[in-house]
Amino acid sequence: MISIQPVAFVKGGRAVAEDDQWDRERARIVLADHLPDEALMGLDTFSHAEIIFHFHLVPDNKVETGARHPRGNPDWPRAGIFAQRGKNRPNRIGVSVCRILSVNGREIEVQGLDAIDATPILDIKPVMREFLPRGNIRQPDWAGELMKDYW
Repeated sequence: MISIQPVAFVKGGRAVAEDDQWDRERARIVLADHLPDEALMGLDTFSHAEIIFHFHLVPDNKVETGARHPRGNPDWPRAGIFAQRGKNRPNRIGVSVCRILSVNGREIEVQGLDAIDATPILDIKPVMREFLPRGNIRQPDWAGELMKDYW
């Protein structure tokens, strides 16, 4: 068993999870009360943050553990849940890279975070180019089709 306490929560942005046009969204990430203000010190010197969050509104009976057609589209091949990025994952963990617009006290204003209002944030990491993928990135054609309007 793993016990994780949220470090922050999303405030604003979308109220409902919809699949596309996430780059239009602005939201705030507000630190949880148990963390000091200085937890965000220096984050404003980075352009982007990687946000790890919990898909808190996915009910137990919607969690997928096997294969399915991404977004339910029968034109795309079935893929295992770990070969796609859907929210109905076994541990309901999401990861997103978003732009940091500002850091003010206990809040980070971000753009392009694909998490909805009140989402629990599990971790916040600055994006460093040395952690970005090395070499070419390979993906199937259906993934490019799925993502063409996502951001």
